[in-house]
Amino acid sequence: MSAQSTVTAGGVRRLVPAVFGVALVGFMALLPMLNLSLPGILPTPTYMPGTLALLSLCMVFAALALSYNLLLGSGGMLSFGHALYFGAGAYGLGIALEHFGVPLWPGVFIALIGGMVIAFVTGAVSMRVSGIPFAMVTLAFAQAGSVLVRRNSQITGGEEGLGLETDQVPDFLIGVINTRNLYWFTLTVLVVVYLVTLWVDTSRLGHLARATRENEQRVRVLGLSPYRVRLLVFVIAAVLASLAGVAYMLLQSGTVPRAVSADLTITILVMVVLGGVGFRWGAIVGGVLYTLLDQRLTVLAGSDAIAGLPDVLRVPLSEPLFILGVLFILVVMFLPGGIAGTIDSAMRRRRGEKVRGTLQTLDDEAAEAPAEVRA
Repeated sequence: MSAQSTVTAGGVRRLVPAVFGVALVGFMALLPMLNLSLPGILPTPTYMPGTLALLSLCMVFAALALSYNLLLGSGGMLSFGHALYFGAGAYGLGIALEHFGVPLWPGVFIALIGGMVIAFVTGAVSMRVSGIPFAMVTLAFAQAGSVLVRRNSQITGGEEGLGLETDQVPDFLIGVINTRNLYWFTLTVLVVVYLVTLWVDTSRLGHLARATRENEQRVRVLGLSPYRVRLLVFVIAAVLASLAGVAYMLLQSGTVPRAVSADLTITILVMVVLGGVGFRWGAIVGGVLYTLLDQRLTVLAGSDAIAGLPDVLRVPLSEPLFILGVLFILVVMFLPGGIAGTIDSAMRRRRGEKVRGTLQTLDDEAAEAPAEVRA
């Protein structure tokens, strides 16, 4: 009976994250129809376009952080060029709509296929090395992509960026009045990216990727190919990043060269480390938190409260990147596992103390039992 109760409790415990996730997605879907205010965090009530646009941007970067967490957390691959595939999705959609004249959904398909092809080619080369050399090769590809985007102004718009060809986009996804629809679209993208990363992590591919990350030689001894495993994870993560780039293009009605730069990859890395490497929900929290801070600290930096401070405080506090940098240093020093890693460690310690307490109680009961009962 006790064993059966333990199994039942374990099954219920495993269902809790799924139930919580479904409830959270349902709440997020209803958010545009609610009048909720969070002063200092959200600029306006949740039903207004300004807040919906900010939350949509948070979800885009949360999806991008999830894709990078699949690469770094599951595959153990430190890439400095992940933004290349985000930019491939954004620019791919813009080029397909403007130069090919295709409708939106075929344009999305073209953008994703383009991101997949670029990822396969660059990944096949990058996978020939590992560790820091791998990171440097991916950085080189990102820099090459950035140069191509900046130098081909007839196709990509050059330094000015590429605008969205709205003639090929359905009316319900255009304009401030349809921000609610764009919000729901980005929420759908985030859910899709999460489900794909969940499937990869729990599949045989995910197990092999983690085994390769821990001991590549042992995987080879078992007759498996670490190269193919890593390449497949790399391509899947890149396609998910391209999907986030598509959502970014629609949300912002355009894109700029920074979308393919190595600087953006460093930003994504900070999001993942802030949330906790290897934790899917941590990547989401890191992406949302970083984006909120980046947007709201810019407003705070230009406020009268900061302007009235002495120079020794006003100068650093007027730079959002300075505040974000200090926050990142504090997280690395005091929360080395990130937000999710710290919470997970605390929960594991708590469960361990409960188990030890239960075992101690059983030992005490056994010691107090009559001799004939123990016999």
